[in-house]
Amino acid sequence: MVVVAIVALATAGVSLTLRDNDGSRLETEALRLSALLESARAQSRSSGVPVYWRPTAEGFEFLGAPARPQAPASLANERRWLHPETRVQIAQPTGASSLVLGPEPLIAAQRLRLMHGEHQLTLGTDGLSPFAVLPEDAAP
Repeated sequence: MVVVAIVALATAGVSLTLRDNDGSRLETEALRLSALLESARAQSRSSGVPVYWRPTAEGFEFLGAPARPQAPASLANERRWLHPETRVQIAQPTGASSLVLGPEPLIAAQRLRLMHGEHQLTLGTDGLSPFAVLPEDAAP
């Protein structure tokens, strides 16, 4: 009986540590993108210059961000998704081809839908709070 209990606990522990790869890849992309969007918002506010985020064929870019040749991680450089299968769609504002990230402290509510395989996440802001992964019932 003790052996059965140990095997059951080990099985439960292993099943909890196994995660769906597409889901974890999507979460990684969402966390990275939300950090970059917030960095661009801060840079836009501090410089007083509007910064725009726009998806590209293989990733995304920030337009209006000042180029910093000495910084390899400058926002002015085009970025690729960490996982090439990642796709993105701007959900709000409807029909927009880019997001406006400043320079005003209060921006319009904006949402992105990130997709990888069968999984999708909504990343958004109400205009005042930082970009974050939103619960599915909050998606438009």
